[in-house]
Amino acid sequence: MSFAPKDEHDAQIQFALERGIPAISAVMGTKRLQFPRNVFDLVHCARCRVPWHIDGGKLLLELNRVLRPGGYFVWSATPVYQKLGEDVEIWNAMSNLTVSMCWELVTIKMDKLNSAGFAIYRKPTTNECYEKRNQMTPPMCQNEDDPNAAWYVPLQACVHRVPVDKDERGSQWPEAWPHRLQRPPYWLNSSQMGIYGRPAPQDFTRDYKHWRYVVSTSYMSGLGINWSNVRNVMDMRAVYGGFAAALKDLQVWVMNVVNVNSPDTLPIIYDTYPRSYDLLHADHLFSQLKNRCKLVPVMAEVDRIVRPGGKLIVRDEPSAVTEVENFLKSLHWEILFAFSKDQEGVLSAQKGNWQPDTYQPSS
Repeated sequence: MSFAPKDEHDAQIQFALERGIPAISAVMGTKRLQFPRNVFDLVHCARCRVPWHIDGGKLLLELNRVLRPGGYFVWSATPVYQKLGEDVEIWNAMSNLTVSMCWELVTIKMDKLNSAGFAIYRKPTTNECYEKRNQMTPPMCQNEDDPNAAWYVPLQACVHRVPVDKDERGSQWPEAWPHRLQRPPYWLNSSQMGIYGRPAPQDFTRDYKHWRYVVSTSYMSGLGINWSNVRNVMDMRAVYGGFAAALKDLQVWVMNVVNVNSPDTLPIIYDTYPRSYDLLHADHLFSQLKNRCKLVPVMAEVDRIVRPGGKLIVRDEPSAVTEVENFLKSLHWEILFAFSKDQEGVLSAQKGNWQPDTYQPSS
């Protein structure tokens, strides 16, 4: 994950997306980032003016939460390579904080071309250092603090313990890519019930096989979509991330979304598919949303984030598919494919260049 402050660097995110590179505008504030713990191999922050050391190190401790044990933080900022008074003060504060967090300073490198530099830190793989600290600052997090909770959770100035049980998520790194796409994570065991009512490992495998079949037999040729033009994809109801895994042989990256009112399967997805809008995919999403809210603002948001020429694939109950189709027609989308049988319908559509007329007040 690469951070970009939200103020002057919004355009950099757009540049990255246009080039087909996964990017997130991750704003550090008062709440946790919307990720489970122990999911990133490396976090990068360039031209980084984030005040990591303030408020007891809350912001840096949040990075510690999302980094895998043994993961790296790459920090490029003026305190690393300049000796002005403020830079030295920040560097000293960062040094004290990272030592107290048991992070190892792996290296400091200077770039000869632009005279900038960066520091690389590594998160510990055991709790040994935490237990040997002379001062418990920052303190260890309380046992009741769920490190995976990420929705609207206030930042805490505390350190979460490193998982040590070999069957606990985070105690090992995931299998090498792409083998981990097809195999349940090591920590997903048969005593856990899956989303579809089977033991969790079987559920995971079933989800992958289902989407591999649907993508190969239907989506690749039957929906009127030229997949060579698709780079950025969002799965709007990802469950186990099987749809994203089924697209692995295409030159695309997928942003997997788990709805806030659905079971939290993000830890599974982050251990199988790297995160990740030319195309949106919605599997039985809109029929669920209809019970909670109106679809008008949802469809307006779909229209906003899809680029002209972008696509939408919907699988859902026939009534929901029909309602979505009517919304899309009102927005001047082209319906490429629509089919309903029994209790399920499938729809694919393409956004055009139409824009609503700009309101001109009378003089």
